[in-house]
Amino acid sequence: MPVLKTARKLIFPDQCLSCGELVQGDSGLCGPCWGRTPFILGPTCDLCGVPLMGSDPGRSVLCDECHQMARPWTKGRSVMVYQGEARRLILGLKHGDRQELAPAMGRWMAARAEPLMQPNMLVVPVPLHWKRLLKRKYNQAALLSHHLARASGLKTCPDLLTRCVHTRPQDDIGVDARFANLSGAIAVHPKRCERVEGRSVLLVDDVMTSGATLTACANVCLSAGASEVHVMTLARVSLEA
Repeated sequence: MPVLKTARKLIFPDQCLSCGELVQGDSGLCGPCWGRTPFILGPTCDLCGVPLMGSDPGRSVLCDECHQMARPWTKGRSVMVYQGEARRLILGLKHGDRQELAPAMGRWMAARAEPLMQPNMLVVPVPLHWKRLLKRKYNQAALLSHHLARASGLKTCPDLLTRCVHTRPQDDIGVDARFANLSGAIAVHPKRCERVEGRSVLLVDDVMTSGATLTACANVCLSAGASEVHVMTLARVSLEA
């Protein structure tokens, strides 16, 4: 296999996922594009992963939003702030059929999720309703969870959760309406309940805004017997961004 991989790279050398320039290694981005991408590197909220001002205090710290809003999960992390180059790449994955972005993004998420990982943890993507899945052809959260699990050596269950209500898009509604919109919309697949009982779950999604979707997913996982839930998103919307 290593010989085949080397031969493939000689014939099809790796290119930057953003600009197309040749790159070395498996980072996915060239140096300039990496520098323009708003990766979250400093202190962050322990629940949603949003970057925080100041130096690392060496203890769990929450952002103002997570102080004010109860989260059903234990910890959360995110790779990037949803702006600029990060937003462009994610929209390419989500709406531009750029599925080739998912392996590198999954590796970024696996590296960022290391503090959350536990033995026997189950990686679970946020689901799409079947109507939206037919239109989009794939679930970007499922792609990310597959590559995250592959990079970290964890098991994944892509159909553990189902979206049983075709909800309106969340983009143009307020926070309270987002949570109301998800009421009763997510369920655990009746044939997958045994997969989650007594296990810690790592929920995976592309972008966290209010956390309404992740809250609905975490709640049904806990109701189905999960010992605890952590969340990992590719990007976090920051009100200060």
